[in-house]
Amino acid sequence: MLVPESIREFFRCKILRPLLRQLRGGVSPRRLAWSLALGIVIGINPSVGLTTIMVIMIAWAFGLNQIASQVGAHAMTPIHLLLFIPFIQLGVHLFHTSRLPLSRQQIEHLSHHPWRLIRDIWQWEWHALVVWGLVGAIAMPLIAIYLRRALVLLMRRHRTLFRSRSAQG
Repeated sequence: MLVPESIREFFRCKILRPLLRQLRGGVSPRRLAWSLALGIVIGINPSVGLTTIMVIMIAWAFGLNQIASQVGAHAMTPIHLLLFIPFIQLGVHLFHTSRLPLSRQQIEHLSHHPWRLIRDIWQWEWHALVVWGLVGAIAMPLIAIYLRRALVLLMRRHRTLFRSRSAQG
């Protein structure tokens, strides 16, 4: 077994079943795919603490499925943590700004200069968000295309769930 049972069960309960419920409830695979793609892209953004609010507002603005968008965003939490520093470092490289302090000595030096620290953090964050926006603009349509295909296959695999709904209606 490549994936531990606890992770497989988490995936089934927290990701697969909510998506199946949305499909069974009548959400189209296309709309669900775009909703998930939005959540995934926002879920990897290099900001801290804004993900849920951003997903709610953007999904609402585009008429996407809130549940699927939140599932996508929160499923990306581990990847968000892995990509946080690379987005900042790409922003530093793209905008030719000062490097992110990673040594204890550099961090201590900045802690003695709070205004500079705030300015530098804002600059790193802003540049990382620009990089994320560029990546997201390219990745989101591609993710949506592949997710739609996967959702159609999921619907075919669980065909009996969808037949029972149409037979009741």
